[in-house]
Amino acid sequence: METITIKDIAKALNLSTSTVSRALRNSYEINSETKKLVMEYAERMNYRPNPIALSLRDSKSKAIGVIIPEIANHFFSQLINGIESIAYNLGYHVVIFQSHESYEREVANTNYLVSRKVDGLLVSLSSLTTDLRHFEELQEKGLQIVFFDRVPSAIDTHKIVADNYHGSYQATQHLLQGGRSRIAHVTSPAYLSITNERLEGYKKALEDYSIPFDESYVKYCHHGGKVVSENEAAVQELLDMSEPPDAIFTASDRITTGCMAVLRKNGIQIPDEIALVGFTNLSVAELMDPPLTAVVQPALKMGQQATELLIKLIESPQKPTVYEIRSLKTSLVVRKSSFAKKNISQI
Repeated sequence: METITIKDIAKALNLSTSTVSRALRNSYEINSETKKLVMEYAERMNYRPNPIALSLRDSKSKAIGVIIPEIANHFFSQLINGIESIAYNLGYHVVIFQSHESYEREVANTNYLVSRKVDGLLVSLSSLTTDLRHFEELQEKGLQIVFFDRVPSAIDTHKIVADNYHGSYQATQHLLQGGRSRIAHVTSPAYLSITNERLEGYKKALEDYSIPFDESYVKYCHHGGKVVSENEAAVQELLDMSEPPDAIFTASDRITTGCMAVLRKNGIQIPDEIALVGFTNLSVAELMDPPLTAVVQPALKMGQQATELLIKLIESPQKPTVYEIRSLKTSLVVRKSSFAKKNISQI
């Protein structure tokens, strides 16, 4: 199949080559109807820009760097699919690094990507990142950065997050409505944005159902190599309480699966003795034993929107007057692991 060019698209749509070029770059100068017309035709004709030519013309690398905690996490792998789908169609390459929940590795990844002259960064902070100077300094030098999922409050830029508060409230409410009253929350490090948002949703649901908040039912775990031992210790502490929980709400893929394994190791029947709900995008959640009730985040959409905002920042000559913080809705998928007490006998 013969390679299609911008001139071919312009001729077919009766537009100027400059209009087509700007539309393909998602330029603010072109109206949305024209952009849609050009993008749909380009996709239909399998148009792909020449990255070398674009780089020479624009003095840009046409590459964006992505730093995430880990690719093995199903949430982040879905998010990457969203990032790549938008970047590819707009002529950008994606370079992906994992921090593996290490601050030092995050800094090293950032420095390397900058040395390779990427045009911008998409970042989800590691669970050990409390010092943001490596991002602040780069932003001061003009590098565009958009944060997603785990975002810093101190840096002013676009941010894409899931509605962690609502998702947590909905999960806790579901357990309360099922007759659970001693609901534990096993979550991420206390200084992460997602941790605080999920904790507040959990506490608000308890308050609305007149259940006193008990700090001893909340356990904080890191996501790094020690997550298994931390999970074991946290869940065992809960099981050893004089009034152990009758439900556990967990805050990530790893914590959820680790918690389920520890409960099984201790001979705890789910949901008969302890119900379980997790914040997880695991595709195998319904295949677990028992099938896992999950708060699912719109990972693909988060990746797409973060990429669109970053490329708009890269290609716009004007700095935005206001940065966006977009909060996308989660969904609660109810399965057997959280069945109500009154329904267990019917299983």
